[in-house]
Amino acid sequence: MKARIKWVEDVKFVGETASGHAVVMDGPPEHGGNNLGPRPMEMLLLGMGACSAFDVIHMLKKSRQQVDDCVVELSAQRSDDVPKVFTAIHAHFIVSGKELKEGQVQRAVSLSADKYCSASIMLGQMAKITHDYEVIDSGVS
Repeated sequence: MKARIKWVEDVKFVGETASGHAVVMDGPPEHGGNNLGPRPMEMLLLGMGACSAFDVIHMLKKSRQQVDDCVVELSAQRSDDVPKVFTAIHAHFIVSGKELKEGQVQRAVSLSADKYCSASIMLGQMAKITHDYEVIDSGVS
């Protein structure tokens, strides 16, 4: 895997992936930025959430669950000292669908956290990662 970061100006950067996608990252005004994009640490948090959501959706569809939506709400704490690493991250999964089996959702969330999500397992080497979930029935089939 490869990526490229190019400095634009002030504290604004463009990240380019080998798959041909780009994202602008910028800092807050108090650090010389213009708030035109997410902060790099926010990108790490987003990456973990997307990685986990990808796993959960994949496993639920594979087990023939009728998933309509999956949202992961993330909250993180960082160290007060430099480097300001994540010290704790909580992922709250909100999975909705028709007649979802709660046990399947719980299993998918746990397997993602413990076995499949490279991002959360890697970040878990430094931060305490917790997760929970809720299941919303979006109607009868």
